[in-house]
Amino acid sequence: MRPCASSKRPPVSSFNMPRFEPRDPEFEAKVRSSFANQTAMQTLGAVMGKVEPGQVEIEMPFQAGLTQQHGFIHGGIVTSILDSACWYAAFSLSAPDSAVLTVEYKVNFMAPAKGERLVSRGQVLRPGASITVCKGDVVAYDGGEEKLVTTMLMTMMILPNRPDLAG
Repeated sequence: MRPCASSKRPPVSSFNMPRFEPRDPEFEAKVRSSFANQTAMQTLGAVMGKVEPGQVEIEMPFQAGLTQQHGFIHGGIVTSILDSACWYAAFSLSAPDSAVLTVEYKVNFMAPAKGERLVSRGQVLRPGASITVCKGDVVAYDGGEEKLVTTMLMTMMILPNRPDLAG
């Protein structure tokens, strides 16, 4: 087996994503307002970072009360912030009265979730009228080092004309 031409990999955060046009000109305010109402994220100490059409970042500080028996952030907590980042990425492209619901996701845990903070990045791969596909990663920062912890592929269902569920 031949070694790769370059063993130097780009940082996890560098990627070329397609540019999407949101259906709601107030998409960022809509996303941030919805996130502010999500008590689960408040309980975890998670905060919304970057919000762009089809891309969202959520950051969470390390908290000993959210660890499992080995001292790592519990996988259920990691997937919670990643589910939310992908959901909000899809929501950022939705029409004003549309609802977004998670249909399914597949998660790979690549490394223990440990460090000073976790950053979850959700990105839309393909927006659709009824189904949107997203991907997401959680990276851990520890002493300035970035390490990929989790990666996810997710499918969302878009429900138009559902102001009762929108946001």
